[in-house]
Amino acid sequence: MSFAELPSPKRRNKNRPVFDPDLLFAEDERAAAHDTICDRLRIRLRALALLFWAACGCVGQGTCLLLPGKMFRRFPLFFWTVACRILNIKVRTIGKMEGSLTLRPDGRRVIYVANHSSWLDVLVLGKVLPAFFIAKQEVRHWPLIGYLTYLGRTIFINRNRQEAGQDVQEVINQLRKGYNIAFFPEGTTSKGTQLLPFMSSLFAIARPVRRRDDPTEDDHPTCLIQPVTVTYDRLEGLPVGRHRRSFVFSWFGDMDFGPHLVGLTRWRSMRATVLFHPPLKPEDFPSRKALSNAARAAIEQGSEDLRQNRLPEDHLLPTTDHTDH
Repeated sequence: MSFAELPSPKRRNKNRPVFDPDLLFAEDERAAAHDTICDRLRIRLRALALLFWAACGCVGQGTCLLLPGKMFRRFPLFFWTVACRILNIKVRTIGKMEGSLTLRPDGRRVIYVANHSSWLDVLVLGKVLPAFFIAKQEVRHWPLIGYLTYLGRTIFINRNRQEAGQDVQEVINQLRKGYNIAFFPEGTTSKGTQLLPFMSSLFAIARPVRRRDDPTEDDHPTCLIQPVTVTYDRLEGLPVGRHRRSFVFSWFGDMDFGPHLVGLTRWRSMRATVLFHPPLKPEDFPSRKALSNAARAAIEQGSEDLRQNRLPEDHLLPTTDHTDH
């Protein structure tokens, strides 16, 4: 193991060894260090391949919407699987995922809530979750991506409270049709080092406010909330530290999409781990805030466990590597 002789800002001891995770990457494994014509060509080809596949996805999903059956629900799983393959992102799942493309025997719909640090989260979760996503209204106007997510039946919501009630009702209508839902309660992406506050108002999907003389309240489908933790934990086969988690995988603030995509294509292999936590029943909690806090605590603990490479015994099985699926 390599150490860098760096001065400590507090003790000013120049001989104190400080661990530098970047030195774990051998020179021949640092994708960003390659600067040959072949490497530059490979980077451009992978970026163009992903954009081309996105265009193909628009055509494919549009065709599936015209076909009978559930092809329009199955195609997104296939689309995101190929997208992960283009970027060479291996996806490992741990725990039991509730829900599928068919309705559960107990009739409950499943609402997946996950942490959010990058646009990569949609690729990774889209590969394994049989659900429609909720996204902010701005995504609808993104070039190509907005149209693709629209065809994928993404539900776009407004951030202002005046229109939020109508958007929540639209989500509930999809639940009534038997569809599962996935959303990011943080509302925006983070640096990947800690969770942002959860928007408890979104949990009205599972636990609506009861109003007098409103017949639609009795028709609300029963749901389960399943917290999901997403962590990017391998880069070139080596553990990911705090710095690389924030500035290789995370996409936050005013980062541009193009440079971030090109930066990712420099690396030859990556891995994301998706940890499914035990589901929560909304009726077991006195309020939406309490439900939101319970989901956040589970996701936060899962993030810490995955970063420390430790898991509770009830999460050890089943584990699935979706590399070749």
